[in-house]
Amino acid sequence: MAMAICILAMVSCGGRKKALLPNVSGKAGEVIVVIDKADWEGAVGTAIRDTLAADCPYLPQREPLYSLVNVAPGGFGSMFQIHRNIIILNISPKVTNPGLVLQQDVWATPQCIIRINAADSDSALELFKENAGKIITTLEQAERDRIIINSKKYEERALAPVVSAMVGGSPHFPSGYRLKKQTDDFIWISYDTQFTSQGILIYKYPVVAGKQMMGLDEILEENAEMLKNNVPGMFENTYMMTSTFARPSIKYMKYKGRDFAEIRGFWEVYNDYMGGPFVAHAFYNQDGTEMIVMEAFVYAPKYDKRHYLRQIESVLYSFEWAKAREEK
Repeated sequence: MAMAICILAMVSCGGRKKALLPNVSGKAGEVIVVIDKADWEGAVGTAIRDTLAADCPYLPQREPLYSLVNVAPGGFGSMFQIHRNIIILNISPKVTNPGLVLQQDVWATPQCIIRINAADSDSALELFKENAGKIITTLEQAERDRIIINSKKYEERALAPVVSAMVGGSPHFPSGYRLKKQTDDFIWISYDTQFTSQGILIYKYPVVAGKQMMGLDEILEENAEMLKNNVPGMFENTYMMTSTFARPSIKYMKYKGRDFAEIRGFWEVYNDYMGGPFVAHAFYNQDGTEMIVMEAFVYAPKYDKRHYLRQIESVLYSFEWAKAREEK
């Protein structure tokens, strides 16, 4: 039976109320799921876990896309209400307007609330499955926006002019990122600690008339040359390369007016044992004469990598053309 579904009802508190809200709690990548025990242990809960706690793609070890915490409706008090990500399943025969409702900053800021209103468990399951992609996208955007807000607030401002001079725009690099290498067509910026490294490689190359520039093979071909020439390993005859262990994926996206190809895969060091995940954005410069590639990679052999990759991927999403930066 067809169900009337209310999707994407974006609700947020006014600016004055938002200023009075507490900051969100909880760990990055964590989601509170408010649902009664029977449904959590039944088909609805299984679908939620299979979707939101599925393996995060292109990580060298198994890590869930999100860490889920189940809370019964009766226990959903003030301690949980200020969490960063909350999914609330209102399953009751009293529900007269079933659907998916997306909200922001209800009890805290910056907060993401997803409500699923359904008259019964079967309807709730149908609603979740129909909107699983939208739910993941909403959570991803919320996590990304929090990181970008902090990147802009605590920006390493000396880096943007360097990148903009080469490609005409720049991401917002958080405090702690440092310029590691610079040439006429290649920049390496990195945030390094004793046991981790989060690097962003930015490079450009000319567009060739009549040649496919946005295909995966063509992007990887240029990538191989750039990495070999600019990212040496620790020892002689070692250098960074895209791993052949698993073929990278490509997805064509549009974000805040910018069209780009998103590539995900693994990197490794030729003749060495270093490696990890990467995500890259490839797109045309503003006059269409050059290709720009921004590749973010993580090296964290002692730790899980989901959060490190999500952090540095968000930096890529913060990219703005120089003119847009100047107008703000």
